[in-house]
Amino acid sequence: MSDRGVPAGEKLQKVLARAGWGSRRQIERWIEEGRITVDGKPATRGARVTPDQTLNVDGRKVPTYAFQAKPRILIYHKPVGEVCTRSDPQGRPTVFEKLPKLRGARWINIGRLDFNTSGLLLFTTDGELANRLLHPSHEIEREYAVRVLGKVSDEMLARLKEGVMLEDGPAHFVSIVDAGGAGANHWYHVVLKEGRNREVRRLWEAVGIKVSRLMRIRFGPVQLPSHFHTGRTLEMDDESVAALYEFVGLKLPPPPKQNLVKPLKPRGKGRPQRGPGISRAHQGARSKRTVRRP
Repeated sequence: MSDRGVPAGEKLQKVLARAGWGSRRQIERWIEEGRITVDGKPATRGARVTPDQTLNVDGRKVPTYAFQAKPRILIYHKPVGEVCTRSDPQGRPTVFEKLPKLRGARWINIGRLDFNTSGLLLFTTDGELANRLLHPSHEIEREYAVRVLGKVSDEMLARLKEGVMLEDGPAHFVSIVDAGGAGANHWYHVVLKEGRNREVRRLWEAVGIKVSRLMRIRFGPVQLPSHFHTGRTLEMDDESVAALYEFVGLKLPPPPKQNLVKPLKPRGKGRPQRGPGISRAHQGARSKRTVRRP
């Protein structure tokens, strides 16, 4: 116990989730299954740990820097033809194959896209952040660009916004914006606040319309960058990471302790480049949406 009566250390679930070992719920299950040890003894739910203790998951030692690991977030433009699993029994390519390698942590995908859907995928090393963005209670918006075949009537659009009954319950689009198009192929931008399997396609099919192309262009406040080719990854800069944590109501983990030994030569200070991330419109007042076609 500390001098103020508060137990020393951080909760085990929080430490492992932040280091990307899994979500808090997964880690709680692992504790119950006896897969996690602290100083050689089976861990217990609610246990608090400090950097001087030895943690093991399935016999693998957790590096001490996991206690203050800097969270990382990747933007990935998924192409059609990849699956969102770490391995596929059918041998199909997976989204994890093109991600940077990690030491002492792992990438957690924030939401999924089906085999025939392209667009924005987010990956993080922080399991708690992933949980906040995915939990249904937070109702994080997902925006898609949809190309449909056939004539869409005003009545169909009204039904899609009011709600239709699917196999797994009622569903609806929060908004539908006409993005133009010629001939039989017409584009719409639609927004959902949940991520059920093939929900966008099933909603359109419920009113008799077939989706010929589907791409996610936004997840919460994060936009898919313009002219960003499929199969590429970009890492969010520190400013965008901090904004995303603020958006979901999480406190950004402190940076790792720095080496106190001074370098022999001073290093120049270059101006940091602004990387991909959260649009300014979502960091403050929301600006007027502009319709964009992929």
